[in-house]
Amino acid sequence: MYTVGVCIVNYKTPHLVEECLEGLKQLRGDSTSLTVAVVDNASGDDSVLRLSQFVEQQQWGDWIDVIDGEINGGFSYGNNIAIEHLQKKISPDYFWLVNPDTLPRPDSLSILMRALNDDPKAGIAGSGLEDEDGTGQISAFNFPKPFGDFVNMLGMGFIERIFPSYVVAQELHEGDAQSVDWVAGASMLIKKDVVERIGLMDDNYFLYFEEVDYCLMAYRAGFIHYVVPQSRVLHHVGASTGISDSRKQAPRRPRYWFESRKRFIHKNYGVASLLLADTLWILAYALNRIKHRLAGKPSLDPPHFFKDFFMNSVFVSGFNSKPRHLAKNSTP
Repeated sequence: MYTVGVCIVNYKTPHLVEECLEGLKQLRGDSTSLTVAVVDNASGDDSVLRLSQFVEQQQWGDWIDVIDGEINGGFSYGNNIAIEHLQKKISPDYFWLVNPDTLPRPDSLSILMRALNDDPKAGIAGSGLEDEDGTGQISAFNFPKPFGDFVNMLGMGFIERIFPSYVVAQELHEGDAQSVDWVAGASMLIKKDVVERIGLMDDNYFLYFEEVDYCLMAYRAGFIHYVVPQSRVLHHVGASTGISDSRKQAPRRPRYWFESRKRFIHKNYGVASLLLADTLWILAYALNRIKHRLAGKPSLDPPHFFKDFFMNSVFVSGFNSKPRHLAKNSTP
């Protein structure tokens, strides 16, 4: 029997966590043992009490633990608490990072496990995320690269066709598992070998880019990653932050998004690459605005996007990518 440790990080969404746990209950079977660690990142509401009472009422205390994370340290911080808890409790064969705003469909877990078991070099597998009506979401990605900021922000099809490896979002093909650079952290199954080889996630990220960074660490350690369309998981996009759905205009982007982006580039590509990436982003943004005005198309960019980017760029805020959230008790 395979053992799976499920990691869920909650921030003010206990009602969604309850739905997710009900979905996970349906995945427990003779061949898979599920143990869940729900970490509350100092929601400041009744999340810990409500979830603890829910687990007790359902009589699920033998396989679900609710943990008070004490501070709002972000996605990596909460998942690291869950991983360490599960390592001590059951030392699982797999760690499954699951967002609280997801609902796993039947067989979603077993399909992910099969994809990892079929390839000895496989390290991480992600699900095909979808809306409530079954519409697929972007679930397959290339690693962000400094020149990629220019290609992605410019948003011109012929440029993207010339430099496909620089386009972050990949087309998800229906069918078998698809090799990708990184998968969405909303449903991310990680082999025990990966955690033993590269350790925990980098909790200097508050939110965003942490799963990209972890997949890059695993890739550099020799692991291959897959996205598996048949592993279907319902995902209520951006339930906690509201900024993830690229199909509609998002609210103003929070500072931690810019901090995470800067940290990822600085950490993985160096100072010169960060300078290059910020320069190319600004150039591409200007060209993109000209293109939209000439075409008479409305912009879906978040409010004050250019101003916020520039103020958090290397040209204004410097090279420091060390965030301040771990000493705080609220979202930056």
